[in-house]
Amino acid sequence: MKIGILTGGGDCPGLNAVIRAVVKRGAEYGYEILGVKNGWKGMLEGDTFPLNTDHVSEILPRGGTILGTSRTNPTKEPDGVKKIKDNMKALNMDALIAVGGDDTLGVAYELSKEGLKTVGVPKTIDNDLSATDYTFGFDTSINIVMEAIDRLRTTAESHHRVMVVEVMGRHAGWIATSGGMAGGADAILIPEVRFNLNELCESIKKKHKGGKDFSIIVVAEGAKPIEEKELVTQDKKLDAFGHIRLGGIGQRIGHAIEKMTGYETRVVVLGHLQRGGTPTAFDRILGTRFGVKAIELIKEGKFGNMVSLQGNEIVSVPLEKAVEKLKTIDMDFYEVARTFFA
Repeated sequence: MKIGILTGGGDCPGLNAVIRAVVKRGAEYGYEILGVKNGWKGMLEGDTFPLNTDHVSEILPRGGTILGTSRTNPTKEPDGVKKIKDNMKALNMDALIAVGGDDTLGVAYELSKEGLKTVGVPKTIDNDLSATDYTFGFDTSINIVMEAIDRLRTTAESHHRVMVVEVMGRHAGWIATSGGMAGGADAILIPEVRFNLNELCESIKKKHKGGKDFSIIVVAEGAKPIEEKELVTQDKKLDAFGHIRLGGIGQRIGHAIEKMTGYETRVVVLGHLQRGGTPTAFDRILGTRFGVKAIELIKEGKFGNMVSLQGNEIVSVPLEKAVEKLKTIDMDFYEVARTFFA
């Protein structure tokens, strides 16, 4: 059997763990693995190469993806689905493993409805994919946020400043809440809960008058004040999946805090730092378990499914369930974080 594997969307730590596991477990069954370059772009162009155990022997600790990635959407390309069908046939590819978030897996789901044998592996550092408790990459990202807050705290305390830390999170506040809670943030602003700038500034002033003369504010890139109707964006360009490029909410909040409180305020945008570098042990293990399970699903003929972490078990769920809605923050979890706000 010949199996293709691609990684689509934004990169994140743990992707290479999945690739390594797919190749290693596939080799046990005598499967031939084809690496598809640059996500769905590679499938549209038939750009693949044979993957063997030598290729993956030392990739476990590496961030990123040895396959490359892109945000290509074949359903928006002329005859995109037909091209993928034709390329799978020309390559004698019996099945395809798609590793990605809701966009990448949404394409895999559409292809499965067209009769192509697809299996999904959930990947998003935002942890906003339905039907799985966690996605790999998320644990690494919140550890990066936590470490950043720890480092910024010493500067904030020394200079008696307010530090605003902007983190990823377009529609869901998992990174902001988890990273902010772990770092002891004084306020966490997320897309699910509109915030009031006046109330935020009053809470900061109250805290500073109470004796602690510095603050750490964590804000997700998709957070919105009640005064705003639209997300704060860098520009109006859309990617292939219709997403606009976010950025700037941290600066806007920072300017407002300094103006309304009189306290010196600095803004740090973590951006792609949250995606890069070595994956944590949790993400290496989860990616490995996901990759092994993906091969098992193919062996069992369970196509049109995605691997999923539920509790401590790796199970399969229909791709349809994975992409039907975003997984936003658990408000009970957010309320725990709010206990420690200023």
